[in-house]
Amino acid sequence: MERVNKMVAEKPVVIFSKSSCCMSHTIKSLFCDFGVNPVVYELDEIPRGGEIEQALLRLGCNPSVPAVFIDGEFVGGANEIMSLHLRRSLKPMLKSAGALWV
Repeated sequence: MERVNKMVAEKPVVIFSKSSCCMSHTIKSLFCDFGVNPVVYELDEIPRGGEIEQALLRLGCNPSVPAVFIDGEFVGGANEIMSLHLRRSLKPMLKSAGALWV
């Protein structure tokens, strides 16, 4: 859990993903389309990715990926991010975190 907290504190937007997950790809594409440069951790490609995935599950990330953190706080997975986007709440969150300037 402490390792996840350190990882999400590194940048304004951190996404935990798996390279084979289509929903993870969709969320990463959405952020990149906004001009946001998130830190992305591919859990199936990094050492101890399984341990990180278990920690994400304990934090309430279900399914474990994609798991999006903005300004160090867990925001949610694909459903939550898309809901925020459709309600026009995502961009203001990103601006507030310093991840988006326009």
